[in-house]
Amino acid sequence: LHALGFAHSVEAYQEGRLVGGLYGVALGGAFMGESMFHRVSDASKVCFVHLVERLRERGFVILDTQFMTPHLARFGAFYVSAAEYEAILARALQLPCRFV
Repeated sequence: LHALGFAHSVEAYQEGRLVGGLYGVALGGAFMGESMFHRVSDASKVCFVHLVERLRERGFVILDTQFMTPHLARFGAFYVSAAEYEAILARALQLPCRFV
């Protein structure tokens, strides 16, 4: 998926060492976050903030985090109903957004 331009990652490095990151899949104007990790406290949070900024700059309309956590809520994540999600996703899939 990465070679085809769909899967993307955001990494954080400290002194040349990978200390945190996340990855997901971009389809149209939707980004589906798949996983986050950290080896240094808050490294994944830095990646998440960078991801949100990148998605906003490029016109993405949804970042699907799969589930809600207090960590994500602090960054503005919120629930939507299934019907709302389907409508947002349908619109997002029609957008010509590019992650890179």
